[in-house]
Amino acid sequence: MSMLRMKSSTVRFFAETILLLFWSAMAGWASEPNGSSPHGTNIFAPASTPAKMVTHLSFFVLVITGIIFVVVFTLLAYSLIKFRGRVGDVGREPAQVYGSTQIELAWTIIPILIVVVLFLATARVLHAVQDAPQPPGAIEVTAIGHQYWWEFRYPKLGVVTANELHIPVSDPANPNPTFLTLLSADTDHSFWIPELAGKTDLIPNHPNRMWMDPLRTGIFLGQCAQYCGVQHAKMLLRVSVDSPEDFAAWVRGQQQHAVQDASVATGRRVFESNACMNCHAVAGTNASGRFGPDLTHLMSRATIASGAAKNTPENLRLWIQDPNAIKPGSLMPAMKLSDSDLDAVVSFMETLR
Repeated sequence: MSMLRMKSSTVRFFAETILLLFWSAMAGWASEPNGSSPHGTNIFAPASTPAKMVTHLSFFVLVITGIIFVVVFTLLAYSLIKFRGRVGDVGREPAQVYGSTQIELAWTIIPILIVVVLFLATARVLHAVQDAPQPPGAIEVTAIGHQYWWEFRYPKLGVVTANELHIPVSDPANPNPTFLTLLSADTDHSFWIPELAGKTDLIPNHPNRMWMDPLRTGIFLGQCAQYCGVQHAKMLLRVSVDSPEDFAAWVRGQQQHAVQDASVATGRRVFESNACMNCHAVAGTNASGRFGPDLTHLMSRATIASGAAKNTPENLRLWIQDPNAIKPGSLMPAMKLSDSDLDAVVSFMETLR
């Protein structure tokens, strides 16, 4: 009886686990993100063609492997119950089966067919995603992974920004995809926005390529999906999918030099006389560093420290004063400025819109 209870509880556990996974997937697939808040990292809510292809392939593989699991587990449970030891079997040898040509052919041919089908389905999606032709007029972005932040360059538009990628929405009737060239400045990274595209690695000295054609506007979240150091978990991504008009307005704003505000001249002087300018660039000033994010339009971003904190004056002050307080292990050094100089620099940065 105890053996039967154990088998029954095991069957119930596996059944409940399968049902939980199934309903979680269905809930994610059916849910519609709220357009006013950032979309999450739900692979079951694709919002672009590459993501949809990956999701459909995932469901196909899940169904195939689920059927295999059910068949194998059913046969296993049947065998355990049907051929369990009985009191009268003590000392008796069970019937010996020395082979079955039909069964051996079945468990050889069927797995081969399953592997071939999965291989062909995967190869088709890989070809469609990786070898897609770039149409004329597509947006081109160079994404560079750093420890631990993202640099985005729009070579045809003359725009440089960091951590928050802006791209236009694509109309299915008149597609306008965005093609990204992926580079790494130091170690391996992985670019992943689950609702827009699959993971693609950024490898030093080995450019990779990916594309997205978002079908709805909004903020989409992602992160580096390849361990790249102590702050890998806080190397986050925000992709703002804008309407064509909003994207054009954003580009025009990003193409402008930093605002020259005489009221924050002290802060600008402190910024340019310290190590800040050696790492960061601010268009229209003497700062032209490349080791850290471009700060020309810092205050147009919703977050700082690659998404680790909201972009508020209080967080900005703390970030400059002690980066490790927000992002332990960050490569940005603490500037050790006096309170007056720190306030002046923060005031200067608040004008960088």
